[in-house]
Amino acid sequence: MTLTLRLGLLRSGMELRQFFRGRESVIFSFALPILLLVVFGSVFGGDDVAPGVTLTQYFVAGMIAAAQLTNGFQTLAVQIPMERDRGVLKRLYGAPMPPGAYFIGKVVMVYLIGVGGCAIMLAIATAFFDVTLPSTGRQWFTLLWVSLLGIAACTLCGIAFSSIPREAKRAPAVVTPVALVLQFISGVFFVFTSLPPWMQQIAAIFPLKWMAQGMRSVFLPDSFAANEPAGTWELGRVALMLGAWVIVGLGLCLLTFRWTGREDR
Repeated sequence: MTLTLRLGLLRSGMELRQFFRGRESVIFSFALPILLLVVFGSVFGGDDVAPGVTLTQYFVAGMIAAAQLTNGFQTLAVQIPMERDRGVLKRLYGAPMPPGAYFIGKVVMVYLIGVGGCAIMLAIATAFFDVTLPSTGRQWFTLLWVSLLGIAACTLCGIAFSSIPREAKRAPAVVTPVALVLQFISGVFFVFTSLPPWMQQIAAIFPLKWMAQGMRSVFLPDSFAANEPAGTWELGRVALMLGAWVIVGLGLCLLTFRWTGREDR
């Protein structure tokens, strides 16, 4: 176990270097959420969605959650099929390196990119959009556990989803619409309670809705909780749903992950 962890941490450095060398991954997984924050934050302006809460502040909270979905789910669901088609996974599986080290490297990469992206978005939001940083230890703790559980759930789901595209070149076309639809129905671009009830019910199945709700509890005043569907932040339910998706994602990974392409089986 110690060897697997050590090799996984070493591999995470290589994963990070490969990530930032790829222009597509940097643009769509790292830079795009930051760019959307700047563009939509500027467009939304200071329109209020509730007393003391602007649409920009609401959007910032949701966009931080959406960036974690992008970094975890979208990055891996596109990156892994490319590595599978190039034969990288097949060679790694036949190498003496423990298979677990590969996944540790991916998870650490996603977490570090998520932390970096979140820090940049918070810096922009506080500097230009009047978003205040968490002021209590409880808020910082909520930010931490929502991020940890959310990224874990999205990462595991991304690894599992990577087995769906039949070819690597089709992966972006398969993965990107899923990520976009989840963002539109989960209260990222629009106030969640303004969406049709049936859409809210579908969104409540998936982790992004709960990630965004948890982030709103961190960055919006407690008075805004009355505008949530249940009238409260439901942080216990947020933790329960994200934890459930971690378990579901892990199970799907074990059932579906492939080291080789279908034509090699």
